Amino acid sequence: MTGVTVGLAGVVMLFMALVSALIVRKGSSNDWATLIMPRVLWLNTAILIASSCTVVRARRLLASSDLVGFRRWWLATTMLGLLFLVGQLIAWHTLVIDGLYIDSNPSSSFFYVLTAFHGLHLLGGVIGLLYVALWPAKRKRQMAITEAAAMYWHFMDGLWVFIFLLFYIGK
Repeated sequence: MTGVTVGLAGVVMLFMALVSALIVRKGSSNDWATLIMPRVLWLNTAILIASSCTVVRARRLLASSDLVGFRRWWLATTMLGLLFLVGQLIAWHTLVIDGLYIDSNPSSSFFYVLTAFHGLHLLGGVIGLLYVALWPAKRKRQMAITEAAAMYWHFMDGLWVFIFLLFYIGK
C-alpha cells in the first residue's frame, strides 16, 4: 500500500503540473479554441464509474472467500478498463475526423496530452488488475494486493472524472 500511495502522489504531481500549465496557457493567450468534446467521453465516464462498482463487488466477494465470484467481477473490471481505452481511441479518432490534431490549437494539445497520460496510467492499472486476477489464491496476500490495486483503480477513475470535468466545464 505504501508503494501505491507514493506512486499516486507522483501521479497527482504530474497531473496538477499539467493542469496548472493548462490554466496559465488558457488565461494568457488569444489563440485558445474551445474544444468540442466527443460524445463517446460520456459513455467512457460511465464505463469507469461502473468499473469502480465492479471492483467494490469483487472485493466483497473476496472478503467472503468466494474466489470464483471475485475473479469474475475482477475480470469484469479489467474488461471495462479495456473498453474505456478503446473509447479513448474512438474519441481521438473523432477529433482527427473533425480536423483536430495534437498541434491544432492549445486546447486540443492539452486534451491529447492529459488523456494520453491518463490512458497510459489506466493501462498500467489494467495490467495490475490482470496480475491480481492471476495471483495464486493465498487469502492474506490476495487481500493485500487486491486492496492496493483497488485503491489505484479508484484513483484512476476519480482522476478521469476530474479531467473530463476540466474540459467539459472549463470550456
